[in-house]
Amino acid sequence: MQIGFSNNEFLFGVLVAAGACRWAWRRKLSRMDEPPLRRPLWASLGTELFVVVALIFTCRVAVADWPSVPSSSMEPTLRVGDYLLINHLAYGPRLPFTNTAIEFGQPQRGDVVVFRYPHDVSQFYVKRLVGMPGDVVAFTGGIASINSDAPNAEMLEDAELARLQVRRTEEDRGQWMVLESAAAPPRVLKLNPFILGRTPINLDDAGLSAHCQSPRGGEWQCTVPAGQYLMLGDNRDASGDSREWGFLPHEQVYGKAVRVLFNFRQSGRAWTPL
Repeated sequence: MQIGFSNNEFLFGVLVAAGACRWAWRRKLSRMDEPPLRRPLWASLGTELFVVVALIFTCRVAVADWPSVPSSSMEPTLRVGDYLLINHLAYGPRLPFTNTAIEFGQPQRGDVVVFRYPHDVSQFYVKRLVGMPGDVVAFTGGIASINSDAPNAEMLEDAELARLQVRRTEEDRGQWMVLESAAAPPRVLKLNPFILGRTPINLDDAGLSAHCQSPRGGEWQCTVPAGQYLMLGDNRDASGDSREWGFLPHEQVYGKAVRVLFNFRQSGRAWTPL
């Protein structure tokens, strides 16, 4: 079990502190002959904060969360500044400060997953689940294929992007937009034509070296071990993902990103499904 700290853990701490103030005030009142005309500040804050924070905390842990996207690693699917709707009920909520889950479901190939970064569980990452346990994932030219399927990718022009509800931005200038559809729900990727996935896989990582082979830079094949997932960013040449830090343990999964709620800089992205 690993301990992490996030907004939810902060809310939990506030909830405990407010609850303690509320309990202490009620206990003090029970010992008074007559209640005072005014409550002290700590008692008022404790009583009022407890109810509000309890509702917010329960919602964020048990039902949904709404973090923002800080990097471009999932472009064009996610843009910097997107606020995401994270569905905890897809997989089940996790208890505060731990990775213990009340599981309702399992992640599926193609899901956009929010998870605790395995090397620092206080950080949350969002990537696409490409390899399930037991899958053989092959990667070449920035394109992944699963279980010996032939790589299936199609270069997209602006008209086709519009049909898929993907809009180019300044950040996409000079980049290739590609529809990858082998062995999972299709998704639009962004590739740098000067790199095309040639960033080498990190075979210094013990998990990757035990389950992966790489005959040359940017070309590799991995068998995903039991209880773990292979995660990749849709911005294939600008993503720190499983190629760098290894497989994702199942217990680090936090929730499924299902929609973009809004983006202050790009109003047209509101309520975009993922």
